Amino acid sequence: MELLLPGLGLLFWTLLAFLIVFFLLKSFAWKPILSSLKERETGIADAIASADKVKAEMAALQNENEAMMQKAREERAVMIKEAKETAEKMVADAREKAKAEYDRIVADAQQAIIQQKNAALTDVKNQVGSLVIEVAEKVLGRELQQKAEQENYIKQLAEGVKLN
Repeated sequence: MELLLPGLGLLFWTLLAFLIVFFLLKSFAWKPILSSLKERETGIADAIASADKVKAEMAALQNENEAMMQKAREERAVMIKEAKETAEKMVADAREKAKAEYDRIVADAQQAIIQQKNAALTDVKNQVGSLVIEVAEKVLGRELQQKAEQENYIKQLAEGVKLN
């Protein structure tokens, strides 16, 4: 039982050592320890406040970024729409120009056909006129007294004439 109960002298010296260490720590170490703990506590509080501030700024930046992305999407849609309208207008203009060119070419071709037709008709008329004159000269140049002879001669001339 002696081992379980310490002696009175041991208790005195232990208490005396404890009190000396306690007063030494209180006078020299306690204030720096408390001040460093207080500084650490303020540093952690400042870090938390700074993190909250950065978190709020990040949320604001994210909202701003989303707004900018939405604006960019709208601008892209407008640009695509304008590009499509421009392309459609260019295609329509090209079609109109091609149709106008086609109409002009067809009109020119029809005009050329009419001119060639008129030239051919004039040429045919001139050839027929010269054939009629030639036949008339031959008929009148020869004196015929009988009607049967005139008819035979006209048939001969008609067979001999070649139309071009």
